[in-house]
Amino acid sequence: MILTGRTGLVALICVLPIGFAPWPAAAFAALFALLVLAVLADVALAANTRKLSLRRSGDTSARLGETIDAVLVIENDGGRRFRGVVRDAWPPSARAEPRTHAVDIAAGQSLRVVTTLRPNRRGDQVSAAVTARSIGPLGLAGRQRSQPVPWRIRILPPFLSRKHLPSRLARLRELDGMVPVLIRGQGTEFDSLREYVVGDDVRSIDWRATARRSDVVVRTWRPERDRRIVIVLDTGRTSAGRVGVDPTAGDPSGWPRLDWSMDAALLLAALASRAGDHVDFIAHDRVPRAGVYNASRTEVLAHLVDAMAPLQPALVESDAAATVATVLRRFRRRALVVLLTDLNASALDEGLLAVLPQLAAKHQVMLAAVADPRVDTLAAGRADAAQVYDAASAERARNDRMSIATRLRRHGVDVVDAQPEDLAPALADRYLSLKATGRL
Repeated sequence: MILTGRTGLVALICVLPIGFAPWPAAAFAALFALLVLAVLADVALAANTRKLSLRRSGDTSARLGETIDAVLVIENDGGRRFRGVVRDAWPPSARAEPRTHAVDIAAGQSLRVVTTLRPNRRGDQVSAAVTARSIGPLGLAGRQRSQPVPWRIRILPPFLSRKHLPSRLARLRELDGMVPVLIRGQGTEFDSLREYVVGDDVRSIDWRATARRSDVVVRTWRPERDRRIVIVLDTGRTSAGRVGVDPTAGDPSGWPRLDWSMDAALLLAALASRAGDHVDFIAHDRVPRAGVYNASRTEVLAHLVDAMAPLQPALVESDAAATVATVLRRFRRRALVVLLTDLNASALDEGLLAVLPQLAAKHQVMLAAVADPRVDTLAAGRADAAQVYDAASAERARNDRMSIATRLRRHGVDVVDAQPEDLAPALADRYLSLKATGRL
């Protein structure tokens, strides 16, 4: 049983006759008894909340930044009209609106209520209990019951770097010889023969074809296909730091490094699959958190998005030795291993650098890291003593970052260090550069 605000108001009004009555105690007892009887009658006349049947429908996934409707269908199986409110509860990060729904359902009828979700984080949004409150005809009291109505909505990474894909695909078509260009396409796979034009490399001349045609003919090449790209996502403590600005909500605290790395990984995977390469994915800190292996080129992006959605940074130090062992155990043939982690000098010194020679001996290695734009802002400050100290600290951090990048390059690792919004296109450009120079 529940009481409404109207019950309190009626009780407050009853104070007046009690105050002016010649026998206040008797008046209080009489009015209290009447109010109790009215409340009990209201509860008895209210529709039974146990007679409500609840079920859900609607979408089960959405991208971060999109709105999604959670649909709840309420059926009144009782013999009385149901008047009251229904609250469809979701976690705070789902930002559900409205909080409650006023409902009026005749006996044997059903009603469809929609709660709009505007999630501000990735992962699975799981519905909490649905609370139905039935109010009696007097509006003084009623019945209330909560029951679970399970529903899960997976909030996927938004893939904002998709806007860079058309321009990179255009460059890829040039490399593949699908768009005429004056320079010879780089690569190691023979594509076709064509007439020599000014600017062609003389080493590409096919002398036998030239002799047969009585005209100078050159070979064209295309980048090799069917290469394997292994994307390794670090989900350890360094991936939890927030940098940049949250592009889906404008939050100045920014996205976690993990989300920026995911966005870059999705663009690289989309580009590599279009280039004819195979893409695999591992998320790892101390143990593997997710993986996508041997997915078809048409389905790899969907599998990646689904695998990334529930990932959250783990506040533990990543085990680089375990990560490298996982890569070496799963991938025997030479591949391009793209490590998406942070250029944190202390973490890399104690972890990756010790086991990097094992990985670089078997695979081609690239490391992509998200730089913090606030470091550059702090490094430029000179207004007062506090800003000078901040600038000195920021400059030291930048020097440490450049130093560790230099050491990685000496080990044969290709390093991509870019601002949050620039990491995805920079990584895609480096991939295309490897294709163009025949290194992949």
